[in-house]
Amino acid sequence: MRELVRTNDVVLVSAVGALLDSANIHHLVLDQNMSIIEGSLGVLPRRILVHEDDNHEARQLLTDAGLGHELRADD
Repeated sequence: MRELVRTNDVVLVSAVGALLDSANIHHLVLDQNMSIIEGSLGVLPRRILVHEDDNHEARQLLTDAGLGHELRADD
């Protein structure tokens, strides 16, 4: 799995998820339930991951949607 985005912005998480869903790119959102532990302060960012095989397509999709600045570095 490759990390695409790490953010505290739940709206961005929803938008990225919707874009990936529309392109049939399976993804995981990690740490979304951590807000219960941290008290909903937004301190712990959510991470969006895609399968290695979908990494390039997902990155291109987000770049085309104007969200390229939100992408994590692709090691």
